[in-house]
Amino acid sequence: MLAAQLNVYPCRRTLLVAALSLAAVGGALAGQPEVANPSGNKIDWNKERQFWSFKVPQAQPKPAVKNSKWPRQPVDYFILARLEQKKLSPSPEEERRTLIRRLTLDLTGLPPTPDEVATFVADKRADAYEQLVERLLASPRFGERMASVWLPLARYAEDQAHQVGGDTTMFYANAYRYREWVMGAFNRDLPYDQFIQFQLAADKFPAAKPEDLAALGFLGLGPKYYNRGRIEVMADEWEDRVDTVTRATLGLTVACARCHDHKFEPITQRDYYALAGVFASVKMVNKTADGKTVEGKVQADKMPADAVHMVEEGTAQNLSIFLRGNPELKGAVAERSFLKVLSADEPKPFADGSGRRELAEAIASRDNPLTARVLVNRVWGVLFSKPLVATASNFGHSGMMPTHPELLDDLAVRFMASGWSVKSLVRELALSATYRQSSRDDAKKSAADVANESLWRMNRRRLSIEQWRDSVLAVTGELDLSGGKSLELDDAKNLRRTVHARISRLKLNDLLMQFDYPDANVHAEKRSATTTPTQKLFMLNSPFMLARAKALAERVTTDASESDAASIQRAYQLLYGRNPESAETAAALTFLRKPATGEVTRWQQYAQALLMANEMLYVD
Repeated sequence: MLAAQLNVYPCRRTLLVAALSLAAVGGALAGQPEVANPSGNKIDWNKERQFWSFKVPQAQPKPAVKNSKWPRQPVDYFILARLEQKKLSPSPEEERRTLIRRLTLDLTGLPPTPDEVATFVADKRADAYEQLVERLLASPRFGERMASVWLPLARYAEDQAHQVGGDTTMFYANAYRYREWVMGAFNRDLPYDQFIQFQLAADKFPAAKPEDLAALGFLGLGPKYYNRGRIEVMADEWEDRVDTVTRATLGLTVACARCHDHKFEPITQRDYYALAGVFASVKMVNKTADGKTVEGKVQADKMPADAVHMVEEGTAQNLSIFLRGNPELKGAVAERSFLKVLSADEPKPFADGSGRRELAEAIASRDNPLTARVLVNRVWGVLFSKPLVATASNFGHSGMMPTHPELLDDLAVRFMASGWSVKSLVRELALSATYRQSSRDDAKKSAADVANESLWRMNRRRLSIEQWRDSVLAVTGELDLSGGKSLELDDAKNLRRTVHARISRLKLNDLLMQFDYPDANVHAEKRSATTTPTQKLFMLNSPFMLARAKALAERVTTDASESDAASIQRAYQLLYGRNPESAETAAALTFLRKPATGEVTRWQQYAQALLMANEMLYVD
């Protein structure tokens, strides 16, 4: 009996929790009184709305600072005020070769070319750096870089975590259309409030164009399970939608209230089922460009090329609260509505079909205290490697407090005032004196602030797998900048940017897994940064790296009249954006003059060593 009942619980729940809950269910089924709706009135809502993240952000006065010459942007005053309070001083501005490499990798995910570095270093105009920022923001590579940040938040994938035989009818053959929509949205600087609205309800907003229907892949590419007609299976799918939407846009762990009122946050089971009802009222469909629905079960390779994976309105329904998460034990009905803690009083029931449009408007509202803060925090983390709120998808009681709360509020207010422009936000951060600091360590400052929470220097950080693999292809001269349908990373002919690779829930590509790409089955707020033997073994032995080493060696030794020293210098400029030191050149020449063993030339071995170096994997 217990084994059979375990099927009603999501696989992510622990066996112990399931067993304890089922024991309680067994008591109720044995004739004990059924528990009333557990979403009670014990929460002091007025008090909860005074928690820092549930209060609407307010513009902050510019802090007074002693070193008035240092700040370049409003954010700098907040950073400098904290530094001066701790009796610390900011680090000097980074030298130009390092600065352009940092900025180009951060804004485009690619390294600068030697010509771009030389031009910037030689540019004596007062606004040379500002012009560089504008050029990078205008590049189509910016949207690709930002998409690589957003897609793991949206748990983007192109198949399912399970497959029976050769059945691919639940796979997403044209998932790339959502990915390309995300890239285009960032490139054209679609206001972030519309960015959210279109992903939840593009079919319900007049401002959306037909091509914006691809944005509905945010919901339409979610996990699907076999036996989808069973209520417990549908409940698991609803949980995915609630969890992904609320963590990605609101920074709240609402799905924790599926089986009981949230243990730490002012989020009740009624809140959870009020949102789950929205997703229970939609259908996942495949629609062609002429608006026709692809009927029946279609194998992925038979899916029309113009089909978009999306959602559309189904039968609007309110869900009963599932007591202890068990769909067989129903409590009171929860009308579809927004979260109570984020509403002025009692949430107004959604009345427009499923409620997706109203949900999108509530999330993207300027009165919502979380949405702008969460996005600003994520973008800060992209440029500074550490977000202001360490728990980027948890702004609740169980999350971390912001290191600079006034700065976060001020940025959020100005972000909304700018028309929710992501490019304006990135521009201010990139132009700041804080961002331009050197990453070099200082023993005295480090002793006072070892974690660098006050940002007295720039954080040195490791590149993501997308940045690193793309950089390797860029410096060898092989990078293919075309997009379109996804390719497997293991395909030797795939020289496109990593963001265009096929992402699998069933089996994540080994390269992505080795270099910390997150699990595509769930929303991922951040990435790990592991150092493992398999990473270096890949760099040493993989056909991909051996081919890149050969290409790099050929690229830097094309001119037969050029000396080895000149070729070494060219390699350093391509890979690291600098000239080699005399000791590095001497060591390289010594290595290159030794006889080769086997089929691999000394130049190919040397090129592979350069590609494997930490300087290629990290950015200052």
